[in-house]
Amino acid sequence: MISSPFPTLAIAPAQVVRGEGLLAHQGAAIARLGQRPLIVGGTHSLKLAAPLITALDQAGLAAQTVTYGRDCSEAALSHLRAAAAQHNADVVIGLGGGKALDAAKLLAHQINRPVVTVPTSGATCAAWTALSNVYSDQGAFLYDVALPTCPSLLILDYGILRTAPRRTLVAGIGDGLAKWYEAAVSSGTSQQTLMVAAVQQARVLRDILLQKTPAALRQWGGPDWQEVVDATVLLAGVVGGIGGAQCRTVAAHAVHNGLTQLPASHGILHGEKVAYGILVQLRLEEMGGNAALARAARQQLLPFYRAAGLPQTLTDLGLGEMTLSQLQQAAVFACREGSDIHHLPFTVTPEAVMAAMVSPLCPELREKPRAPVSTELSSVAPEVQP
Repeated sequence: MISSPFPTLAIAPAQVVRGEGLLAHQGAAIARLGQRPLIVGGTHSLKLAAPLITALDQAGLAAQTVTYGRDCSEAALSHLRAAAAQHNADVVIGLGGGKALDAAKLLAHQINRPVVTVPTSGATCAAWTALSNVYSDQGAFLYDVALPTCPSLLILDYGILRTAPRRTLVAGIGDGLAKWYEAAVSSGTSQQTLMVAAVQQARVLRDILLQKTPAALRQWGGPDWQEVVDATVLLAGVVGGIGGAQCRTVAAHAVHNGLTQLPASHGILHGEKVAYGILVQLRLEEMGGNAALARAARQQLLPFYRAAGLPQTLTDLGLGEMTLSQLQQAAVFACREGSDIHHLPFTVTPEAVMAAMVSPLCPELREKPRAPVSTELSSVAPEVQP
């Protein structure tokens, strides 16, 4: 037998179904996976489960719901395992945002059961990926867990996502944009076929988001909105699926992880922190010697950020009153041993991260006021450049 030097890839869910109002018609599909589903979600998202529960009842399945709490934490997972054992669950359904889906995926892995993911917003690609992030009970990022497979079934119901707050999709756009800025760095000079394909998919994802976001946010629920949802939930997952561990997160997500160590950041959405982290990463790249390209990338992004309502500074995030000690705490965690920030092709220190966090903007644009979210976006949609 020839051993392979390449890692095993978990590329995609076994099946993806998408459409309008289809959640109420998935009983038979879930019945193929198990007869006693446990539906994991948050208090709010479980209120959206009625059509699914009706479909499961009609298919003769014995469903039970359980809340995961506020975070995908070790304590929450212990609670979920007990609920799964009590229900004798043979399939797990995750319904909600990124943390609910991460909790459901990791629970299913721990009890060796298939998992179905049902995203309720476009804020994340967690419905697609074979990865779960684990947080403390207080909401601080601890570590991530690579899972052996992607979900068995992903149900994307546009009717449900249309009811999600605008802010969640904007956050997903920020998270999706990071795929290009991080994968282009972490992949290095690799010429492996799948690596090249993953990086190019990240570029396509960026271009779709830059081009289609204006109309998507202007005409909520329209064709461009649907394309952006597909990009943030589905295509974003493709990048990591094809590229695997070598299409890693880099500084944008490391900054997110550092900020989660601060209680004041826990009301800020994942993608909002990541979007800010992109600008910090570009500032680090400029400081690390890639000045012209990093500055050009920032100049392209900033008008888009202002129009879409993505945060550009700590003040935009609501962290403008952060103390020096808190800033250092976030930066030290972002630079801890094993952090993805070290995939940057130069040495990064907490001091450099602190400097980049307080000055992530181009000097010539730093003082420009941020446009309100309601600003007409089409007039400032940037031209996509390589």
